[in-house]
Amino acid sequence: MSIESQQTAIDEQHGDAGDLPVMRARFEHNGSPRYMLYTIKRFGLDHDHDFHLDVELVSDELEGGMETVEARLQDGDADLIDIDYISTARERAEGASIVAIHPYGRTVGGLVAHEDTDIEGLTDLPGHRIGVVRRVDKNWILVRAACREYHGFDPEEEATSIEAGSKVGLTEMLHEGEVDAVLQFWPIVPEITERGPYEEVFPVSELVQRLSGTDRKLPISTFLTSEGFLAENPETVRRFGRAYRDAVDLLVEDDEPWEFVGDHLMTYDDPAIVRAVRDGWRDMVVRDWNDETIDGMYQLFDHLLDVAGPEALGVDHIPEGTFRPEATSE
Repeated sequence: MSIESQQTAIDEQHGDAGDLPVMRARFEHNGSPRYMLYTIKRFGLDHDHDFHLDVELVSDELEGGMETVEARLQDGDADLIDIDYISTARERAEGASIVAIHPYGRTVGGLVAHEDTDIEGLTDLPGHRIGVVRRVDKNWILVRAACREYHGFDPEEEATSIEAGSKVGLTEMLHEGEVDAVLQFWPIVPEITERGPYEEVFPVSELVQRLSGTDRKLPISTFLTSEGFLAENPETVRRFGRAYRDAVDLLVEDDEPWEFVGDHLMTYDDPAIVRAVRDGWRDMVVRDWNDETIDGMYQLFDHLLDVAGPEALGVDHIPEGTFRPEATSE
């Protein structure tokens, strides 16, 4: 489904801000947060919590080496985005005035290949062409770390990684046979596998848990805002946290909102795909966090750094002040 048609569906729910404080949310048109954003708007959860969420969907392509949403936030054209916390640490270490204010979820993907693939696991990657959005993508970093830790090789050296530059381009590379497998983001995996003839070889979420050494579901992606917006609008940020938790409760407990999500935001309205995305979202999402959660995020980062190294991560530490759990705490 096009950006335009999805944006129209969201605009129909937007309403008027009136005198409410506005938070500009800019999110990728094929990213899973849009399900939650649409739900907030459809049920008026932002207005229930006395703020107006202005939602605009954008491309998932790169601008100046960054994802579009990152560029929007750093250019002052957005107040709320989501990216993985490794990218957040990398950009903050380079001077970006961005902070993580709330967890989103275990937003990783899966290795997808043709049904006739001879790739059955990590040990089969050498000698194959593996499509990635970009080499600093969290999925590729996690795969590299797991291969180094458990199998003694680096797929960046033993396989051929090919950058697509976008999630859409990545799927096209797979369909056109330019690669043997792709590390695609989780919401798009059902769209590929349910329509065939492709299969998910393994989910990257398993690697997250194995590398972190904990059974706790760790958020890989978080919601970000700028230092300036947080300083000037602390109550608006807190209100977003409340609206988010209400939306999560709805989407976890009730199947009805997913019917609207499938009708208005998904490329395919196949009930099997909608159910697969719904169940994947519920397994992925993190409603809240605490000090123990953040300790686990640091632990996973340190493990990835030890195994994959700063070159693979693009950063050698999580800068002080990156995580601001108090910003949206009850």
